[in-house]
Amino acid sequence: MILIVSIIFGAVLGIIYQKDAAVFKPLGDIFLNLLFTAIVPLVFFSISATVASMTNLKRLGKILSVMIVIFVITGLIASAVMIAAVIFFPPASGANIPMPATADIQHLKAGNQIVRAFTVPDFPDILSKNNMLALIIFSILVGLATSAVGEKGKAFAGFLASANAVMMKLISYIMYYAPVGLCAYFAYLVGIFGPELLGSYARAMAVYYPAAILYFFIAFTGYAFFAGRAAGVRKFWSNIIPPSIMALATGSSMAAIPSNLQAADKIGVPKDISEVVIPIGATIHMEGSCLAAVLKIAFLFGIFQMPFAGLDTILTALGIALLTGVVVSGIPGGGTIGELLILSLYGFPPEAFVLITMIGTLVDAPATMLNAVGDNVSSMMVARVLGGRDWMEDKG
Repeated sequence: MILIVSIIFGAVLGIIYQKDAAVFKPLGDIFLNLLFTAIVPLVFFSISATVASMTNLKRLGKILSVMIVIFVITGLIASAVMIAAVIFFPPASGANIPMPATADIQHLKAGNQIVRAFTVPDFPDILSKNNMLALIIFSILVGLATSAVGEKGKAFAGFLASANAVMMKLISYIMYYAPVGLCAYFAYLVGIFGPELLGSYARAMAVYYPAAILYFFIAFTGYAFFAGRAAGVRKFWSNIIPPSIMALATGSSMAAIPSNLQAADKIGVPKDISEVVIPIGATIHMEGSCLAAVLKIAFLFGIFQMPFAGLDTILTALGIALLTGVVVSGIPGGGTIGELLILSLYGFPPEAFVLITMIGTLVDAPATMLNAVGDNVSSMMVARVLGGRDWMEDKG
């Protein structure tokens, strides 16, 4: 309740001060900087400690396999939802946006980007939130190596577990500042970007925001019911609000990882599942981004007076949305790559790049909330698949 009140108060400050609300941004930046400083060691210790403690490494393979399948299925569902929404309510109808000057786009080589996503050239580079997927892979390998050396690795495994506990306690200290930080940052977001929401992009936002809200309540409730029936739905909604607020106010799935892990623990998701699925999901599982990718495509179709119809058009949109939300999201600059895919596959001019970049900015907050909450409910569904119908009772 404190977090909810804080972002409401921040929104009011943003409305009152408008562009001058930028003065509150440093208070929000302090909170984000504290969180982002702690995220890298938290992710490393949580994943490596979890993997190191596994006595049956086949379970890790099962967790990762089921996780990928669930990520793809939920990404497809999110994309299909937005395709239906933009067909019935075209987002660019009546928009009057002058075409910007040609954007300076540096075309990215796919091979180099993939290498950058999964590896880094030097150890110090892995200690950055910008290389999160490489950090996750490194953490899994450290955990595997610790488990593989047996008795010799027990002391190191104990260190990893101890460090993980320390980092979670550190996060709890940082969260004491959360109400101030979230209030300040939300005031900044509303003050700076609020006018755009009411301008030429208003219709596009009128498509995205209701679709995101409906997906948040209906789809996630359905996923939670699949995971744990009525008890799963009850536990999910009893614990998911803090990570939802964190993601909404900060615009960062990574910032929501600590509260997401705490929520998953309260729901009853086994730690060896939640501490693998949630950090990886924060990097490569973006249901909100799937929704946004379809909106960007349909918006450009409207701007350029092209009908968003036909099997080829819709299947291509579905494929791009899935690539944007599940595959390239873990690659550095993944958002840019997704937008370049839209331009190249449909043949839009480079000037269109700026238009869809602005849409990405305006939908960032609710999209991030969907991304983060989707990671949590995905961990529940992985637990359901691996643990059977009664996994929650067995846990409890």
